[in-house]
Amino acid sequence: MQTPTYAHTYLAAAGLRLPTNWLDYTILAIYFVVVLGIGFAARRSVKTSLDFFLSGRSLPAWITGLAFISANLAATEILGMAANSAQYGAYTVHWYWIGAIPAMVFLGLVMMPFYYGSKVRSVPEFLLLRFDKAAHLLSSILFAFAAILIAGVNLYALAIVVEALLGWPQWVAIVVAGAFVLAYITLGGLSSAIYNEVLQFFVILAALIPITILGLRKVGGWGGLTHKLAETHGHNFTTAWGGTGIGSTNPLGANWLTIVLGLGFVLSFGYWTTNFAEVQRALSAKNLSAGQRTPLIAAYPKIFIVFLVMIPGLVAAALVPNIGTSASGLQYNDAIPYLMQELLPNGVLGIAVTGLLAAFMAGMAANVSSFNTVFTTDIWAKYVVRGREDAYYVRFGRWITVIGVCASVGTAFLASSFSNIMSYLQTLFSFFNVPMFVVFIIGMFWKRASVKSGFWGLLAGTVTAMVNYFVLYKRGIISIPSDQGANFVSAIAGFLAGAVVMVLVTLFTEPKPARELQGLVYGTRSPGMSEPPAPGDDAWYRKPALLGWGAVVLAALCYIPFSF
Repeated sequence: MQTPTYAHTYLAAAGLRLPTNWLDYTILAIYFVVVLGIGFAARRSVKTSLDFFLSGRSLPAWITGLAFISANLAATEILGMAANSAQYGAYTVHWYWIGAIPAMVFLGLVMMPFYYGSKVRSVPEFLLLRFDKAAHLLSSILFAFAAILIAGVNLYALAIVVEALLGWPQWVAIVVAGAFVLAYITLGGLSSAIYNEVLQFFVILAALIPITILGLRKVGGWGGLTHKLAETHGHNFTTAWGGTGIGSTNPLGANWLTIVLGLGFVLSFGYWTTNFAEVQRALSAKNLSAGQRTPLIAAYPKIFIVFLVMIPGLVAAALVPNIGTSASGLQYNDAIPYLMQELLPNGVLGIAVTGLLAAFMAGMAANVSSFNTVFTTDIWAKYVVRGREDAYYVRFGRWITVIGVCASVGTAFLASSFSNIMSYLQTLFSFFNVPMFVVFIIGMFWKRASVKSGFWGLLAGTVTAMVNYFVLYKRGIISIPSDQGANFVSAIAGFLAGAVVMVLVTLFTEPKPARELQGLVYGTRSPGMSEPPAPGDDAWYRKPALLGWGAVVLAALCYIPFSF
């Protein structure tokens, strides 16, 4: 069964209107003042293009680690994962404990030495060093396009929430939020975005924790919630692996093999290891050790944030059994706004609204800041206007930020055709991140991979994933029970197609000379990889390997209560 969609972008806006008062608006106003203040303060530190695009590579690991997870705490996390839980149940835990933690650990322990050691300013620039200009330009264009689409998701999600909760028209919410993001990124560059993301991380938690606690209280605790959902949705709705045997049926419409391979490996590693909106935070760290620890520090809150987004979705499904259908008048995306209406008093409501706005602004800022970096350094400076003074590219970076925000406003309405915006985001990831991941992983671990194989592998993977989704699935040529299941299959198809084409092209083209692969392929080293440890980096909590394996073990232990 496919995700239902509606002609109207938000049917329940009037019904979800909340009684906000002066206290709620005061909290919201204070937040916006602080956000702009951080932007003005960060402006003083921007003197070069490295300062604007990568914070001068000067930030400590705890700052970049919190910014790393905050950049992900956007529409994907808040509305998207709550919607995912309302639609699919406890299967949402897979997106965290096998769909995030292993890939974040892999990024920190294995891939960051290559990224940071090669001194690249962006993820696509690594492909320029490992392959050629064709692979670099294609990856830059694809990433810039995807960043604008994903930024639009955050704007759309923000608009429907603000329309429902505050009564603002969607276009007003989009313009106001876009203007604030534009202001603080244009002023302070990446530093402004990162410091705001640290603030937004705590504001988001302050919004989600009351919703989760009061939601559980409303349904009689965890026991009452699972009992009610078992009656209305079946026992498998509250388990992680129930009904996932091959040939079995479950709400997610996917078996254990497609979950492990499609989500746990292909989609997960594709997103966390090649998505520059995330990797950019690690590249801004002050040294290689801090860069490696950035995703590992972020992995620990990621393990537990699932409860703050999954439980509200489950509570919404228990209170509104027909959610997601026209009979209820509520989309899956309405789970969080509905609970805010039902549960939160004034004051707490203001914090919750501020937290949601913070989440969407953090996600949009992450994608816009990565977009301006890639477009300026990887497209404009390398292929359009080359060799200009550094100040010119800082000015251009600010102007392209304006264009990126305006384009995000345009793409915001593309998300309106999806009742579950998580499905939309996973579709984008299968198209853009997965093919890039296969090129990276083969290029990093196979010295023989030829210069030309990067371009053709990336193109083949992207086209195959799109054909599988739009032609084979959407036209009913192959039968897949849900959009999410189709995303998993598209991701696997794109990965396999990219890998096969890279191998075939490599067999008939020349490899890159070995001297040009130093620091770019596993088993080789660059000077940046062998830097001496910074003072104090020998402490146990600063050892990347210990942090990484600790996160994996902790995530595995969390699976136990949800396994059956």
